[in-house]
Amino acid sequence: MAAVEIDLEKLPFDLDFHPSDHLVATGLITGDLLLHRYTADSQPKRLFAVRAHTESCRAVRFINDGRTIITGSPDCSILATDVETGSEVARVENCHGAAVNRIVNLTESTVASGDDEGCVKVWDTRQNSCCNSFHVHEEYISDINFARDSMKLLATSGDGTLSVCNLRSNKVQTQSEFSEDELLSVVIMKNGRKVICGTQGGTLLLYSWGFFKDCSDRFVDLSPNSVDALLKLDEDRVITGSENGLISLVGILPNRVIQPIAEHSEYPVERLAFSYDKKFLGSISHDQTLKLWDLDEILSSSGDATNQAAEADSDSDSDEMEIDDSIPKSSKGKKTKTTSKGQSTSSSSNFFADL
Repeated sequence: MAAVEIDLEKLPFDLDFHPSDHLVATGLITGDLLLHRYTADSQPKRLFAVRAHTESCRAVRFINDGRTIITGSPDCSILATDVETGSEVARVENCHGAAVNRIVNLTESTVASGDDEGCVKVWDTRQNSCCNSFHVHEEYISDINFARDSMKLLATSGDGTLSVCNLRSNKVQTQSEFSEDELLSVVIMKNGRKVICGTQGGTLLLYSWGFFKDCSDRFVDLSPNSVDALLKLDEDRVITGSENGLISLVGILPNRVIQPIAEHSEYPVERLAFSYDKKFLGSISHDQTLKLWDLDEILSSSGDATNQAAEADSDSDSDEMEIDDSIPKSSKGKKTKTTSKGQSTSSSSNFFADL
């Protein structure tokens, strides 16, 4: 299946689409931040390429209704860049004590960042401060997801565990038992009743909401290729990006690979994202390209087999969250990402003041 390809020239680590315009941002191993404008009927145009960080640019997110892009790096800084001009708006040094590996949007006024030493921080963009800090994992934070209704922050880590942090009480609510593999990605599905984690061994771990100590199901059909990226399509289907370059449409409960839908030859898929109007599926890979896939074309080729899956779902786990105050003691897992140690975290109270 053909895709619009953007040659990034260097290895990309993250991408994000503008919330209301045809813009896509990517962060590169060189520390550069790239912004492209794309349309369905013409070649994408690069609007700017700026040197955002002295080390790699691992995390990229649009904030402030798309007026600003924030990026994170192993240089332990978070940078805010103006979308119109590409100029620096603000930078906070030593925002984490280790390499910033992940940034995700939570609400209109908050974002979360995770680092290579297992720390997750929540930033309030209106109060201009770091409002929550969770030192829950022993290895790098690989992914973060947010349950808005319950204000729970879910994080996966290279230490092989999934954590649930309560933003209302500012406490770690629970943490899973250790998996055999590093956990690399996480999505919330089935109307909040299931949490799906991708692993280095290629198994998808399914957790029932409120019962996070151990997974309730395992799906092994994607093994042995690691599932580096998960992107929720709807409550019954998830898109997976694997190290063998395949992008697949996977049904959840019943669990099955519906079909491969795209690929990056044999190069690992690093991240997946939807355009704001969900017309495009964006994917980045170690082949140094950003590919924009026509989502309607992809889904039409998959047929309507998943409609039967929703009808067949007989899962009836409780929606109630367990009370779990004890946190298991971690053991060191393998770390696949290169870390760059920073100095101790300094005050970040003025980071968003100028945004």
